[in-house]
Amino acid sequence: MSLDIITLEVVRNRLEAIAQEMQNTLIRSAFSVTLKEGADCSCAIFSPIGDIVAQATANVGHLAVFVPAMERILQDFPLPSLDEGDVIIVNDPYAGGTHMPDIIIVVPIFHEGEVVSFGCSLGHMIDVGGRAPGSMASDSTEIYQEGLAIPPTKLYDAGKPNQTLFSIMERNIRAPKLVFGDMMALVAAGRTAARRISEVIGHYGVETYKSVIPALLDNSEKLTREGIEKIPDGVYEFIDYVDNDGIDLDKSIAITVRIEIAGSNITFDFSDSGPQVKGPANCGPGAILAPAHFVVRAITGSQIPSNSGCFRPITIKTPRRSIIASERPAPVAYRYHTLKRVVDTVLGALAPALSGRIPAAPHGSDHCASWGIVDPVTGERDVFMDVITGGSGAGIDRDGVDHLSCDLGNSTNIPAEAVELEYPIRVWSHNQRADSGGAGKYRGGLGVERELELLTGEVLISTRSDRHASQPWGLGGGKPGRRWISAVRRAGGEIEIVHGRATIEMKAGDRLVVLSGGGGGYGSPYEREVEKVVADVRDGKVSSKSAREDYGVVIDAAGKVDREATARLRRESAKPGANSFEVARGTFGLAPSLTAA
Repeated sequence: MSLDIITLEVVRNRLEAIAQEMQNTLIRSAFSVTLKEGADCSCAIFSPIGDIVAQATANVGHLAVFVPAMERILQDFPLPSLDEGDVIIVNDPYAGGTHMPDIIIVVPIFHEGEVVSFGCSLGHMIDVGGRAPGSMASDSTEIYQEGLAIPPTKLYDAGKPNQTLFSIMERNIRAPKLVFGDMMALVAAGRTAARRISEVIGHYGVETYKSVIPALLDNSEKLTREGIEKIPDGVYEFIDYVDNDGIDLDKSIAITVRIEIAGSNITFDFSDSGPQVKGPANCGPGAILAPAHFVVRAITGSQIPSNSGCFRPITIKTPRRSIIASERPAPVAYRYHTLKRVVDTVLGALAPALSGRIPAAPHGSDHCASWGIVDPVTGERDVFMDVITGGSGAGIDRDGVDHLSCDLGNSTNIPAEAVELEYPIRVWSHNQRADSGGAGKYRGGLGVERELELLTGEVLISTRSDRHASQPWGLGGGKPGRRWISAVRRAGGEIEIVHGRATIEMKAGDRLVVLSGGGGGYGSPYEREVEKVVADVRDGKVSSKSAREDYGVVIDAAGKVDREATARLRRESAKPGANSFEVARGTFGLAPSLTAA
């Protein structure tokens, strides 16, 4: 049937609003602070054949993995085998999932006995078993150590709960009450989509609804191709590095990409990337979709509706048994941090093609730490997952944003009040990290300094983050951002620097200290307006020392600028202008102390 543009746009906006309502329902119904405060979850609406129709404003790293998840679910549960009241669950990274803690829940949506859509939701569970609390051991060497793997399975069959599966999960996870509460929030999100889509069909009719879906996808494909056509044809290459695999801590892993733009098509070739590794830095099948899809959406325009039509111009080539396309039983717990580096690699490759549009590298990681807590009185187990972000990269005409989850991530830091209310933990500080943003005409966003103390008992903590050994690169003469630093401050005062991937034992009085990375700078620091440097010093974002050494701005103890000394220093330190895509990578190596760069 033919559709008028007004109906198409109205229904599109209804569907996007439904996807966002799913997300809001999930967060407001969740039990764990990871979801209700950190928002480590995502929602989307799919067509009966597995195409994304609409998605919430959520975690990009989640949304793309719904595609292989739905593909596998439809293989195992063809449409005729589904009944009203069914709910399907999956978390197996080699059967449509991401990594073990990410549980995907899919609710088929029916109209008069026919599946017309699916409501999909994903949430990071605080634990799904395995050898370490949080199911993300830093040194796992096979998938079997990372928790309970669930292939596509009916959690509810025609409305009846799968008690066998619930019993198995209860006996294999450390905090079943919280996990089951979060799972029910995912189910509630899917059922919210079912109610709202039934209302849409009741208003417009099922034939109109069925016609809207392919029309939306075709329109997004058309607009995406128009965006790609604006990029000069050619081949663009780049390389960046993951710190290590969690086992060989002094061995970095290369991520390389060769991007070919040909008309309205874009090909990402990762054939020269590092091989599958022993530790949990691997990415399972389909994981590479997230960074590729994100970059295409970012460079073709935010006004384009996000659905599977956007991804039709994309071809991705990955080598078998590589770090970005691993095979069972390779561990994959830290795949997110590898994918963050893939984003940096792809954007670095496109910088010459999109001069002025690609920003400097962001902080390049999120620090995630799973605390395995045991109540010393009751013996009850709990898991707390803390998330810390850093600064985004500067652009050709603006500073980076301080302390922002960016590109593949959209989670938020866990507020101190929520942490201290629910766990035996005190948050001593959460401050901006001075001088962490790369110097430039436009400064990189700042990271943070966060310090948490264990008040009672003992804990085992699994930490995961990256860019401890490398720096977020600057562009066009801008300097790189500061690398990440993690440490344990023992109750006796000793400080132990640890790698980004580490298993840490802490006792009451010990503190975990994290200094997150800043974004890279853009343009020569000597071209930054003196008044902006002074404002940064006044706000505690840049030290007087950095103002002099990095920006050539001399500020006395009273906070006044020595104009003559500044002019002389900038004149003597001036360098030839850099191309807008010239990369400054900085140095490589683990910081030796909390005060080191």
